[in-house]
Formats: sequence, C-alpha cells, structure tokens
Amino acid sequence: MNETSQAPTLLLVDDEPSILSALRRLFRPQGYRILTAEGGAAGLAIMEGEAVNLVISDMRMPEMDGATFLKQVRERWPQTKRILLTGYADITSTVSAINEGEIYRYIAKPWDDKEMLAVVREACEHQRLEQENRRLTELTQAQNEALKTLNASLEQKVAERTAELSQALTFVEQAHGELKKSFMTSVQVFAGLIELRSGPLGKQLAGHGRRVAELARSLARHLGLAESDAQNILLAGLLHDIGKLGLPDELLGRPFNMLSAEHRAQVMKHPVVGQNILLGIERFKEAAVLVRHHHESYDGSGYPDHLAAMAIPQGARILAVANDYDALQVGTLVQRPLKPAEALDFLIENRGKRYDPAVVDALVRLVAETVKGGPQEIPLRTMHLKPGMTVSRDLMHRDGYLLLAAGSVLNSDIIGQLIRLEQVEQQNLTVYIRQEEK
Repeated sequence: MNETSQAPTLLLVDDEPSILSALRRLFRPQGYRILTAEGGAAGLAIMEGEAVNLVISDMRMPEMDGATFLKQVRERWPQTKRILLTGYADITSTVSAINEGEIYRYIAKPWDDKEMLAVVREACEHQRLEQENRRLTELTQAQNEALKTLNASLEQKVAERTAELSQALTFVEQAHGELKKSFMTSVQVFAGLIELRSGPLGKQLAGHGRRVAELARSLARHLGLAESDAQNILLAGLLHDIGKLGLPDELLGRPFNMLSAEHRAQVMKHPVVGQNILLGIERFKEAAVLVRHHHESYDGSGYPDHLAAMAIPQGARILAVANDYDALQVGTLVQRPLKPAEALDFLIENRGKRYDPAVVDALVRLVAETVKGGPQEIPLRTMHLKPGMTVSRDLMHRDGYLLLAAGSVLNSDIIGQLIRLEQVEQQNLTVYIRQEEK
C-alpha cells in the first residue's frame, strides 16, 4: 500500500469543503496527485484502496478528530507521513496527536502557503529517502546471501578439484598412511593443487607453497612471534596461491611482469578469491586474512586493498618476503630465475618499498645463519634407506607432486613403497637424509 508512484499522492482530510478546496488549489500546480476526504472514516476508507505518501488532517472534525485519525494511520500505514492542521486553541489535543499519532509536523491555522509547500516537499523527500534506505538494506541483505552462496560454491569447486586429483595422489595416500590423515597433510594436498597445473614452470614450482610456508614460519619465529601466529603463517604460506585455481592455464607460471594489463588484473584477483575459499573453514579464518594481504606492498602500492606499513597484518608482511624470495628463484616474478644471492639483493633493494624492512633484515640474518651452520644432509638411493632416518628435503615425483615432505621419518612400509615405485615407473629416486642420522 505504501509504494509510491512517480508523483507523490496527498490525502487531504477536513470536514470543511472550503478548506479542502483551498488546499487542493495550493498543491495541484505542484504536480501532486490529490485525494480528499470529509472526515477520518472516509480518509481511512480511501487509504485502504490507494497508495498514499502523505496525509494532511484537520484537528477538529466530528465523529473522529485528527489525533484519533492519525493514530490509526500510524498503526496501519506507518510509512505514510502525517501532518496535522490545528488552531491555537487546540494545543492540548495537538500534544496528544504528536504523542499518539507520531505526526511529522503540525501547522497552525491559518497557514502560510510557502511554509505549507515547504513542509510537504520536505516530508515527501524524507519519505523517499526512507524508502531508498529500505531498498538498499534489502539489496545488501540479498547480496550478503549471494556471497554466502558464492563461498559455498567455491568450497564445492575445491572439493571437485581435489576429487580430480585423487587418482594422482593415490601413492601419497599409501606412502603416508596415518600422516596423510593428519590436518597438515590435508593442507599440503590443497597447496599442491595449483602447482600441478602450472604449465611450463610446473616442475620448478613444485614445492613452492611448502618452501614459502616453512621460510615464513622461520621468519616469524626469528622475529619473536608467538607459536600460534607462526602456525597461522605456515598455513597461509601453504595456501597462499589457492585463489589461482580459477585462473586460465595460460596465466599460471608466467612471470608477472611479462603479463598484459588485462591478464595482470585477472591474476591480482586471486588473493581475494583465496580468502573467500578459506573463510568457510573455521580453522583457516586467521590464515585467510594473511592470504588476502600477501601481495600488499609496504609503501601502499600493492593489492588488493593498497594497505601500507603497519596497516598490513604482520603475518602478511612476512609472507610477502618469503613468497617473493622463492618466486624470484623460480622465475615467476621477473623474466629469469635469480640465484639465491640475487634474490636476496632484490629484496634488500626494495626494503621499505615493497617489503617491511624488519622482515627483510630478519631474512638476511636467517640466510647468513643457514649458510654458516645449517643442517647437513646426504643423498641416498632407496636401497640404502633405513627406518628411523629423517627426510631433509621434499621428495617430489617427476610429474610434480609431493611424495614425502621434509621432516618425514622413514619406516619399512614407506621405504618399500619407494622401492616399488622405482620398479613400476623405471625411475631412480634420490632421498636427502639428515647427515647426523645416516
């Protein structure tokens, strides 16, 4: 009943025809649609069949005074604006009308035409704004529901991609046994999805997510972050590129600075998509925020939100350094793969621009410590492996997926699976073992 047409509709209620005629003459030239009623009951009857934007009612009327009439209008059509015409002698009744009918304004008789027109114009505009606010609120609610549906569909898409890869990951399931069932192994499987479809750079990108995650966690610990924060950074590192699942194959693995402006715009959406995918999983909510912001730059030139300095979550600042350090060496950030020293020089050169100076400094110290006294390792063929040995590097299949994660402890079943894989696929495997456990 309260949806308005192009021209606002006014209902004029007064028991004196002369008053109604005067009001009609005043408002008609203004383009309003005019309805009249010679009493409250007649006014209510009209409103049952007409959409009315504003009611102007006299206070003194027989059978039903203006206060009673406007109170019923408020109860039945609360969105209709209400104006009361009253004489100076009706002050007590006017106060009652204000309290019970919640009138928009009251105007004393005799009225001033300019004031009357201004009040009605303002009331109609106020109602229009209220209706627009309700429309926008409903639209926002609908969009929120649409976003929830989108999140659900993204989760379904991830599940479908995981199912498609299940055959390729059969060996992983057999080799890892109970480890495969653990939470972190499931995360590593997700991290490997994008690396399996990375085009020409697929083999170089194999293990990128894990390398970034472990380096980011080491940097977090080096900077004194709590272990819970370091763990969230590890999760974000493993999954930071999951938003690329929806990108076309030809964009995956190509250096970012060699993409066209249109293709860059597509790639730059992946942090937000990645956050949306992870938000539906309670355990990933904090990591999802880091995924969204891992391409922000310290000077504010990054994406998607152009955050700068301390406004960027600390975990995202750490992740940005770890991600680019590995990407520079793989060759997905600039035109050619850089050596570790060159990659470190690039980060130092952009210290305070793209990267948090404190995180770059921590990486410099960490690299120096690793070179000086890092853990030693020895390469072994499968026939020389023994239960209890610890793997020091990720063992990758030649097709690019993870067979054994660094830190895995060998047992007789795993060793047997590796030997059988060599026999079936006619390939020799080299496993790097921590030297102190040889």
